[in-house]
Amino acid sequence: MQIEVFKIFKRPRTYISFVAITIIISLIQLAFYADGGAYMDFAIQALKDRFEINGQLLNGYFICYLVLQMLLVQVPLLIALVAGDVLSGEANMGTLRMLLTKPVSRTTIVVAKFIAALIYTVLLLTWMAILSLLVSMLIFGTDDLLIFKSDKAVLLREADVLWRFAGAFVYATIAMTTVTALALLLSVFGENSIGPIVGTMSIIILFTILTGLELPFFDFLKPILFTRHMLAWKGFFSEPVNFGSVIRSGCILIAHIVVFTGAAILIFRKKDILS
Repeated sequence: MQIEVFKIFKRPRTYISFVAITIIISLIQLAFYADGGAYMDFAIQALKDRFEINGQLLNGYFICYLVLQMLLVQVPLLIALVAGDVLSGEANMGTLRMLLTKPVSRTTIVVAKFIAALIYTVLLLTWMAILSLLVSMLIFGTDDLLIFKSDKAVLLREADVLWRFAGAFVYATIAMTTVTALALLLSVFGENSIGPIVGTMSIIILFTILTGLELPFFDFLKPILFTRHMLAWKGFFSEPVNFGSVIRSGCILIAHIVVFTGAAILIFRKKDILS
């Protein structure tokens, strides 16, 4: 596993994700620091007509929630960029056959590569949490969190917010681990990394479209599509939190992780390695 982690972090492409996350979050923070007041005035204009609003609504919690909404849709691509390369990349370089000559089972190899990709996923989300939450708190301070939804606005008290972000990032880790497992599975079939990366994103886009379609013959599929449950972290910012729904979605994602990883192990154990 140590060797697999070393392989991942030796490649320059691994750091593209960290650099991209840093640049995007920094630009968001800079934009709101420069002109965030005008945005908030526009966003709460309708509320000002009915309520007296006091306090610092533009705060670190609000910035972090905004970043989560924007980036967790894009992060799967950054994860697939690395996880889709763990097996197919070695096949492309011609080192996979050499690796299998070692006295280590194929199951151990797949599990080690999955854990290494999982470590990368956790570190990427941790870096995202540090920048979006901790740095935003230092820049913008803290106060109550005002969330705008399609049909209502939710106000969460400052003392009741931090644990919600902790839960949201833990759930996001489970969701992104599902993407890691899917990319690993597709990597078993690939002879280069492009196929698994594109395939992972294509499946996510396809499942997302199927989830949004209001067609009766797709209804039986929707509850089992993992994309339907990837954004259930938003449930932590409802009042009250529907823990039953969040836990149920989390269990469905974990089931997908087990299925994807198990399938990758079974297929790789029987695969003829020709490169």
